[in-house]
Amino acid sequence: MDMFNHAPHDYKCPICLAVDGIESKDTMMKQDDILYRDNLVMAVVNSKFITGNEGHVIVVPKKHYENFYDLPDEVGEKIIKIAKRVAIAMKEIRGCDGIMIQQNNEPASGQHALHYHMHIFPRFNNDNIWLKMKDAYVANPSERHKYSDPLKQYFRKIKG
Repeated sequence: MDMFNHAPHDYKCPICLAVDGIESKDTMMKQDDILYRDNLVMAVVNSKFITGNEGHVIVVPKKHYENFYDLPDEVGEKIIKIAKRVAIAMKEIRGCDGIMIQQNNEPASGQHALHYHMHIFPRFNNDNIWLKMKDAYVANPSERHKYSDPLKQYFRKIKG
């Protein structure tokens, strides 16, 4: 629904660049951050880390849809399926106390990348994530490997 879209016509979508395999100053995602990919969606360790909740994952459609309003049902269903698998993997690998799923639509809600994406955060008792979100930082690729590699191994294992 174009009436709910906010991206300018010349918007250089950082998520689309990553989907296309492009690593540049316009996207912080690296191809090594991708832990799952199929014909519709991919899951990526987010480049922004929150201290104590590092290594959260975003699940994105490979085709550009700006937000929830535009997302076809079959793509949304696949995103939920993969988000659930990521959540279970995080619980098993990280031993977190819970999982938080977050999805923002439109800039007023905090959507920064104007491409639909669902966040899956590991949560720990008394982690104060809401207080620390403002201090999120861009993690270097070697920091991200610590979280992406075990998830990649998990997805390879359940796929085979």
